Amino acid sequence: MHYPTESPADLHKYQWLGNYPSGVDWYKSFDPQPLWHLLDRAVATHPTWTCTSFLGKRLSYGEIGELVDHAAAGLQKMGVTKGTKVGLFLPNSPTFIIYYYAILKAGGTVVNYNPLYTLEELSFQIRDSQTELMITLDLTVLFGKIEALLAAGTLKSTVVASFRSLLPGAKSVLFRLFKSGELARWNTSPAAARIVSEDTLLANDGKYAAVDIDPINDVAVLQYTGGTTGTPKGAILTHANVYINTLQVVAWAPDISTTDQRMMGVLPFFHVFAMTVVMNFSIALAAEIVIMPRFVLDDALKLISSTKPTCMPGVPTMFTAIVNHPKLQSFDLSSLKFCLSGGAPLPLEIKQRFEKLSGCKLVEGYGLSEASPVVTCNPLDGPVKQGSIGQPLPGTIVSLRDLDDPRAEAPPGAQGEVCIKGPQVMLGYWQKPEETAGQFVGDFLRTGDVARVDEQGFFFIEDRIKDLIICSGYNVYPRRIEEAIYEHSAVAEVTVIGIPDEYRGEAPKAFIKLKPGVTATADDIRRHLEVKISKIELPSQIEFRDELPKTMIGKLSKKELKAEEAAKQKAKA
Repeated sequence: MHYPTESPADLHKYQWLGNYPSGVDWYKSFDPQPLWHLLDRAVATHPTWTCTSFLGKRLSYGEIGELVDHAAAGLQKMGVTKGTKVGLFLPNSPTFIIYYYAILKAGGTVVNYNPLYTLEELSFQIRDSQTELMITLDLTVLFGKIEALLAAGTLKSTVVASFRSLLPGAKSVLFRLFKSGELARWNTSPAAARIVSEDTLLANDGKYAAVDIDPINDVAVLQYTGGTTGTPKGAILTHANVYINTLQVVAWAPDISTTDQRMMGVLPFFHVFAMTVVMNFSIALAAEIVIMPRFVLDDALKLISSTKPTCMPGVPTMFTAIVNHPKLQSFDLSSLKFCLSGGAPLPLEIKQRFEKLSGCKLVEGYGLSEASPVVTCNPLDGPVKQGSIGQPLPGTIVSLRDLDDPRAEAPPGAQGEVCIKGPQVMLGYWQKPEETAGQFVGDFLRTGDVARVDEQGFFFIEDRIKDLIICSGYNVYPRRIEEAIYEHSAVAEVTVIGIPDEYRGEAPKAFIKLKPGVTATADDIRRHLEVKISKIELPSQIEFRDELPKTMIGKLSKKELKAEEAAKQKAKA
């Protein structure tokens, strides 16, 4: 494990140690444990407290704990053992939490899947991760994809959980009466022999076989990310990685009480940010998780007004949408005590407006999938520094490395590549030793982000080495979009860059050169892409050109296109 070994004698090395938040101990040590200990502790100490609130139905920690144990026993009966890869193909729901912990208790490894993925994207990740079993809901929009994967032989088997059982009684009846068309008839599927119903899975005494876990080396989660290239890779996150990162976040907020905390769960749990900072952080505090299947602005504001959450992690686009709501004053946001923004840079104007309108502290953090994910955060109580991603979490070293030689520290005051050492840093990429080796310099994880640090140890991201677009908090990789566009028969050359987007922060724009003598429209390209990439990756603009800029050796160049777009933005200002 990449754990700092520095002593107090090294205080002079790290600017942040002389200006660390009051009550937070950078030298705090964390005892590695199996990840499910977070839930077991909450169940043992607060069994009657509410764990989940979903569309009006509440489940206590005791009830969730019992369901987890039954699901773990059922998974083991299906053959899940130590190291078995089990996928979660689920929207935010209590089902996600139950099976996340059940997989871990059964000894398996969680593989998170985006429910918006295309069949092509799902197939790649299933094969690459060696996922054997997928957990999903009996909603047509989800099951249709799983059925296709089963029919193609890409996926071996699936467990189908009931969506209606997640609803309170009256809503369940109404759903059956008026929205039954949204439910899949999985029991009549040609692949029915490889489908197990949740009722069948849970029909046991809840006594699962305890699995001996080495927290430092055994894999809890394969979290897929494009890394620095855009080619999907599974970040190997151990039990200790995720468990300790959760406790690091808890340690960062020492004044947060473990009583009467309610977390607004609008970020998708399959995303590493929400997995740690919403789901696991809440469970570590035995907090109530107010779950939304997806973020819908008006619904979210109504839910905040009615359920009174105290904390709400989000991405900048979410806070932007809230502050720009024309009738925001008609909603009550006063219950919110602090909010955490991550995934993309948080504009200072949005931070200040949100804090003024809500009376809530909004702080920005920084992380990446390869670090489970949280690396730095601004103090919950302390100075506000425009554009800063904050200071390193307890036990975390952030080192700025020379941009030409990452083995050397950047000179004082100079920009450098952000490199990270800490107990939350992944073991490596799944079955990709060369990529893993290239991602580390000694014990430090290279991020590809360029930053500077001030005299108080606050870091500021200046640029990105990796050619990455951050769209609504998600990493969007131009190479993936380019490869999909190249599959269109009319396309000769394509370059994709990120352009400023008022709502999403950044959005992809594609520049395309067509083959001689053929035609295609922007709509043709979009229709071609809809089945190949996710909605978040679809270009917001498509521009056709006779020629695309190239370097001296003939490589397509983005630099000139970025400069043109920057000039356009400047002219608008």
